[in-house]
Amino acid sequence: MIVYKEESYNIVGAAFEVYNTLGYGFLEAVYQECLELEFQKRNIPYERETELNIYYNGHKLKQKYKADFVCYGKIIIELKAVSSITEAHQAQVFNYLRATKMNLGILLNFGCCDGLEKKRLLLSDFK
Repeated sequence: MIVYKEESYNIVGAAFEVYNTLGYGFLEAVYQECLELEFQKRNIPYERETELNIYYNGHKLKQKYKADFVCYGKIIIELKAVSSITEAHQAQVFNYLRATKMNLGILLNFGCCDGLEKKRLLLSDFK
């Protein structure tokens, strides 16, 4: 069973539209702004750069995580504009999932010349 299948499909579809329109080579902030417009156009509920609480051993930390987007109130979206997704990028999303207790993160990379790179990361996959 795929977690949040329809929601993920909608989010990734919006990202493909942005990539297909702009291509690669822009800064992450450009893709973020365009993706926000695409979310609005498609009526995808989102919050941009939302501060999320992080917990350590049950204690809420003063430090906050600022998600690029949280869609549908339950999916963390992390954007990149790099040549390829690395294990460090994936670890970053896993840490955000673990710290926030959200179940799904979608890592989107607009910087690859071969097309939009996307990676669904589940909290349950974290080792």
